[in-house]
Amino acid sequence: MAGNSAEGVQWDLSDLFSAHDDPRIEAALNDCRARAEKFAARFRGEILLPAGPDPQALLAALPELEEIYDTISRVSSYASLLYSADTLKPEYQDLEQRVEQRTTEIHNLLLFFELEWLALESEAAERLIAHPALRHYGHYLRQLRRYRPHRLSESEERIVNEKDNTGKNAFARLFSEITSGLAFPFEQEGKVEELGLSELLALLHRPDRELRKRAWETIFRGLSQHGQVLTFVYDTLIQDHLTMDRLRHYSGPMIERHLANEIDAEAVDQMMKVTEENYGIAHDYFKLKARLLGLPQISLYDQYAPVGRQLPPFTFAETERVVLEAFEAFAPVFRTIAAEFFAKRWIDAEIRKGKRGGAFCASPSPRLHPYILCNYTDNLRDAMTVAHELGHGLHGSLSRKQSFLNYDTPLTTAETASIFGEMLVFDYLVGRQTDAQVQIALIAGKIEDAFATVYRQNVLTRFEQLVFAARREKRLTPEMVGSSWMEANGKYYGDAVEMPEPYHWGWSYIPHFIHSRFYCYSYVFGQLLVLSLYRMYREQGKSFVPKYLALLEAGGSDTPEALLKPLGVNVRDPKFWQKGFDEVCGLIDRLEKLVKQMPPEG
Repeated sequence: MAGNSAEGVQWDLSDLFSAHDDPRIEAALNDCRARAEKFAARFRGEILLPAGPDPQALLAALPELEEIYDTISRVSSYASLLYSADTLKPEYQDLEQRVEQRTTEIHNLLLFFELEWLALESEAAERLIAHPALRHYGHYLRQLRRYRPHRLSESEERIVNEKDNTGKNAFARLFSEITSGLAFPFEQEGKVEELGLSELLALLHRPDRELRKRAWETIFRGLSQHGQVLTFVYDTLIQDHLTMDRLRHYSGPMIERHLANEIDAEAVDQMMKVTEENYGIAHDYFKLKARLLGLPQISLYDQYAPVGRQLPPFTFAETERVVLEAFEAFAPVFRTIAAEFFAKRWIDAEIRKGKRGGAFCASPSPRLHPYILCNYTDNLRDAMTVAHELGHGLHGSLSRKQSFLNYDTPLTTAETASIFGEMLVFDYLVGRQTDAQVQIALIAGKIEDAFATVYRQNVLTRFEQLVFAARREKRLTPEMVGSSWMEANGKYYGDAVEMPEPYHWGWSYIPHFIHSRFYCYSYVFGQLLVLSLYRMYREQGKSFVPKYLALLEAGGSDTPEALLKPLGVNVRDPKFWQKGFDEVCGLIDRLEKLVKQMPPEG
């Protein structure tokens, strides 16, 4: 995007490696393989013993395993980050594929350890988990045991890992290369430009309705031209998922995700049910927005249209200033950590052809800082995205005191700091505005962000359930997938929002469906959780901060339920989930009061 304020804001990955051809990459892979072979020679057959291994023997194995995994993660992350920054560069494509193959070989050498641990009788395993010497690894060892009914033999697991590289992983790369390489001819102010998907999506937040409509139609017309291939990719990945569910004896397609998220199906179902019971809040808001826009009914391309006074462009430098000040007001350590991301170039924000769309934060290792990718288009929504990803960065940085096996959080709590960071920046901006029209614009934007993170992600999960059920019967076609998409969205939008026919392709550019199926309900969990936690912060003030910091520092060292307990959270209580919607209602009430206070036009 010409003249964009984030132009030149590219990350410096030299803390990992210097370039795609850095000889240290090959050296690290060779070292990991040698260590894995040595590890296998020492510990194979020493874990699966009748009474279980000696605790000290297990304690000797786990740090060595962590060391290998840590190095693999740093190499894999580097290859992935390079590829995300330019999916069209052949040398980056080659590196990611080569690293994927090499790391698969290393993981296969280490497979025996996990399988022997899972094969242990429950009594022996529980005795080891409870042993004081293994306390640090207790959560990791206990969580592995949950997969016991679903693991295959070592030879079968090796084959699955090998075949994934030319199977589901290859199809996921194809999806990324197609969607990242999309260029849409689009006319603005008499000039036709080639815009990427991120740039067109940003136009849906502009005040000009005709511009929004043309951008929206351009997106789905362009996606439809790749529809057969994108449908084929998705159909193949769903069938692969269903096949592996059958082989691993999972009772449903979401069970594996529940295990990884360390949450049970009952709690997720309860959360989604409460969310759907609150769809009426969205219907009422969309009707309010139609009145504010002077329309009888809004269309899909209107749902993110600005209301109130149009906000001026928001530069990347302004985002840096506001985020740091808002974070400091909560806790000085938040500012200290976030400032490093800007100063040390751990953020890639500029828009480039071939760059992966969307935004993410990667935390390769507790021995290294995280990295952030976003596509900054000089609007306030992108400022919130930066705050969101920096929240992830704070979480990844604060939990670096954990060792590798306790570092990663499950998706259910992975959004805890990111959404909290957004809320801090939002309150900071609203609190410093004296113009009621600007306040209206900010609050409406935050309501719509909450809708996108709760209602929309719930819809995405329901859509996945529909297409997985359909694929059990027969091969998916573009018409079948589009019909399921419209059905899931129809319940959310109801009669409050028009859904034009091209929206049948609305599913086709969403990477979560491809790279991490059933990921999306984690956003619902995270948003509602944080809305509740943020209310606690407002009620408790500074006394809340140490408890919250302790939660982030804990990383993945215990279950979400255990880590949230000191904060008074019960994820099985419908009333807990309802608190989040009460917060959303509070935002809508604030908006309506501001609207009523505005003098009539004319």
